[in-house]
Amino acid sequence: MIRSAVKRSRFKKPNLYLFLLPILMCTVGFVYYPFVRTFLYSFSLVNFSGEILEIVGFSNYRNLFADDVFLLALRNSSILAITVVPLMLVISLGLALLCTNRRTLSPLYETMFSLPMAMSMTSACMVFKLLFNPTIGIVNYTLGIDFGWFKDPKTAMVGIILICVWIGIPFDFLLMLSAVRNVPGQLVESAMIDGAGFTRRLVSIMIPIISPTIMYLVCVNFVAAFMTAAPVMLITEGGPARSTTTLIYMMYTSGYQSSNYSKAACISVVTFLITFGVMALAMYYERKKVHFE
Repeated sequence: MIRSAVKRSRFKKPNLYLFLLPILMCTVGFVYYPFVRTFLYSFSLVNFSGEILEIVGFSNYRNLFADDVFLLALRNSSILAITVVPLMLVISLGLALLCTNRRTLSPLYETMFSLPMAMSMTSACMVFKLLFNPTIGIVNYTLGIDFGWFKDPKTAMVGIILICVWIGIPFDFLLMLSAVRNVPGQLVESAMIDGAGFTRRLVSIMIPIISPTIMYLVCVNFVAAFMTAAPVMLITEGGPARSTTTLIYMMYTSGYQSSNYSKAACISVVTFLITFGVMALAMYYERKKVHFE
């Protein structure tokens, strides 16, 4: 009986792996193969048909880092990530703290804070483009200012940052709200009895407890912000004066518009290495500073 059961289990065991075969094929075909090919392209001379003509080594990277447009795109992407991530964390945490206590109207304003999640990036970009229009936009009319916003190199990036923050807050808010509401009430009440103020409770109790959520949002938001391209494509097209050109938008124009696949591959690899490095530092910091309960 035991031997027959073992034989049957051995016979059925390979069938279990067949269920993984479709997802493995998709992963290899749409993730690993493109990654390896992009890596090879970055070290090669590639023609317009995507065929590798010869291996040129690191000369593509040397030419890339000597390109002023690439350095400007790297600077813009860095500014975008460094600005968007803290803003989203602070705003989402503030909204979560306002909604911590459940009240009669809690479902209403929680839904209002989450509504931007239901809007696509394309729709959001079109709405912001109209809002910040220098002639018919309601923003300039309400504030009584005369900014060009997306047409001015000094303010175009500000508009892109506002779009990224607005469209990303709902996701952060929902996670922050869940984390804040799961903070043990006994700890907060004990701190209040001991005379700790709101700031002290927030810094010493709440933030350490919700630190895993904060770390997760930092990682996700950094990757999303550093790889921003949709608002640039839809509104500014990298302008004015390349003030909003990001790495991913430059990769898109180099690969799909100019057919310079080697340069596009180099930009992709550099972007991957930067985000991977930041994630590695975040994971290292997580082991020392993040508290898992």
